[in-house]
Amino acid sequence: MQPSDTKAEFQPDLTHEQVMALPLGRYEGPIHLVHTPAQLAEALADLQRERVLGFDTETRAAFRKGEAYPPALIQLATAQAVWLVQLHALPALDGLADLLGSPAHLKAGVGLDHDLRKLRELYEFKPAGFVDLAKLSDKARIRANGLRGLAAHVLGLRVAKQAQCTNWARPVLTEQQLRYAATDAWASREIFLALERLLAQEPAAS
Repeated sequence: MQPSDTKAEFQPDLTHEQVMALPLGRYEGPIHLVHTPAQLAEALADLQRERVLGFDTETRAAFRKGEAYPPALIQLATAQAVWLVQLHALPALDGLADLLGSPAHLKAGVGLDHDLRKLRELYEFKPAGFVDLAKLSDKARIRANGLRGLAAHVLGLRVAKQAQCTNWARPVLTEQQLRYAATDAWASREIFLALERLLAQEPAAS
């Protein structure tokens, strides 16, 4: 599914069976993998033109007690593409830190507190302009707060989870990983825009 192909179909109450019957939503647009400073500069030139970015991170799954890994990937979705930044290949965030700290560029996602805390353990930056979709959905009186629940209730789409617990620190990611990571960032942006439209239509409180 291409960006902006979705039309919001707000469904406040869905059973598990109804969610599983929804059409599968997967990002099918351009994906750009970033693992050199030159590629990061190219990404920033595109990202800085956007008002709203979908945001997410991926971390290698840990299966043993006490095992933990740093974030391996930052995903940022624009209206036209998704950029996947491989953190293990970059010694510094450079201009990306400025973007993550820019209040003029909205970064929409879920689980932001955890993601940003882990990123700040790797890189020094001051987050600004982040929008927690769970808090936004609360304002719209939508009970679902996770990305997949929001995609179902807000976009009328079912987002797959098969690649979630994979090794995101691999130098070469599979096509399934690329699409999974891109879909999360794309869906975050689409959900934000749909909720923004919904809240703008509500009458102001007297």
